Amino acid sequence: MLHQYIKKILQARVYDVAIKTPLETTRYLSLELDNQVLLKREDMQPVFSFKLRGAYNKIIHLSDAEKQRGIITASAGNHAQGVALSANKLGIKAIIVMPKTTPHIKVRAVAHLGGQVELHGNTYDEASQTAKRMAKEKQLTYVHPYDDLEVIAGQGTIAMEILQDCSGIDAIFVPVGGGGLIAGIAAYVKYVQPEIKIIGVEPDDAACLKAALAMSERVILDEVGIFVDGVAVQQVGELPFALAQHYVDEVICVNTDAVCAAIKDIFDETRTVAEPAGALALAGLKAYVAREQCRGQKLVSIVSGANINFDRLQHVSERTELGSHREVLIAVTIPEQAGSFLQFCHTIGNRTITEFNYRYADSHYARVFVGVRLIGGIAEKRELLNNLQKNQYQYQDLSDNEAAKLHVRHMVGGHATHVFNERVYRFQFPERPGALLRFLRSIGTHWNISLFHYRNHGAAYGRILVGIQIPDEELDNFADFIQHLGFRYWREDNNPAYQLFLS
Repeated sequence: MLHQYIKKILQARVYDVAIKTPLETTRYLSLELDNQVLLKREDMQPVFSFKLRGAYNKIIHLSDAEKQRGIITASAGNHAQGVALSANKLGIKAIIVMPKTTPHIKVRAVAHLGGQVELHGNTYDEASQTAKRMAKEKQLTYVHPYDDLEVIAGQGTIAMEILQDCSGIDAIFVPVGGGGLIAGIAAYVKYVQPEIKIIGVEPDDAACLKAALAMSERVILDEVGIFVDGVAVQQVGELPFALAQHYVDEVICVNTDAVCAAIKDIFDETRTVAEPAGALALAGLKAYVAREQCRGQKLVSIVSGANINFDRLQHVSERTELGSHREVLIAVTIPEQAGSFLQFCHTIGNRTITEFNYRYADSHYARVFVGVRLIGGIAEKRELLNNLQKNQYQYQDLSDNEAAKLHVRHMVGGHATHVFNERVYRFQFPERPGALLRFLRSIGTHWNISLFHYRNHGAAYGRILVGIQIPDEELDNFADFIQHLGFRYWREDNNPAYQLFLS
């Protein structure tokens, strides 16, 4: 079986449309991980993904009759672009069935390349069922995105390039969806240099290959997460699984935060933004290094694609800091009295606070939702939490709490029925480490804070919404104080957003 794949890989026709992509040594990651980390830049292909290789190799090998009838495929985006470009070049009609959840950037790219886009279902598997039905009804040739010998052979040319460009490799990390990419890479590498480890990487909410290997048969996942949309597949392909059983050393699963952190790592190295599936292999590589504590090895990660919607970057950015252990989210209970915020910030120290949410709820205790940036990673997180404990603060680490990360951090607030004389202001001040502490020092301890919201957006200026309890007889004194404070401010008592949700 292996010889058949090797022959097909050597005979693959990919370079009519694809390019030989560079294998780049990272500077920062290699230093940080104490291993030589190399990135195989498949995001630099004409369609910003490796999928072009397998798609073109399949289509070019179709018979004249199959080409004349036209082709159809199902894809979450990258295979679709490969098919559309290949069909356009060869003058073949192509229908592309894509899930409704596919990022718009991929849908638009397929249409621009000449593919006829049909949106069906919410997952790749639902789209695939529709495409196969349409293939029978319209007598079209179905081009499978991964469960096909020619497709696997086209993807296998990546392994051929890696071994041509680099020697002494210890392991290659490959993102896994349906398995076509890892099948082609594993087949070629294990034939030429079997000592190199082939390690698949899957999202922990779409781990179809890991589940199949554990059961020694292909299984269908009940559901899959779609954040890493390029690999959101319920069942690994039949041909890829047969190869993986023999030639894949292991499969590592990673979560969303780890993938987002890897997207940032790739950006820091290359100034390009990988899509989640494109950064998946690097997330697995980092998890492997942390687990094995290996040093001085030569590790290759496949950057499989860069087709990401711009509007997803905000979510990626928020999860990145948590995924790389550069932020901790904590819920802390502090006394409900003037000056307690300031004392708490002193306990945090001169660290950058990324988020600070609070709304008055009880006359005795206040619960605040706080994000703190960490420079020293997990070690600094332990130090911070120990310091809170030493100062007798009750706290809970919410860094791994999905509801907190996705929702609660944006929802802390509500109406406070027992707050009197609340005046609401919005402040703007220069943003720098310790800025929030300096702001609270400026406010002082004379007036009680009843509402507080702050997020560090990475901008030049910090922005705070604050409610302060000021009796009528002290309004003139506060007006004088705020004028001398030196920060830009806006009075927001009459703001309808405040009145509707917070007053």
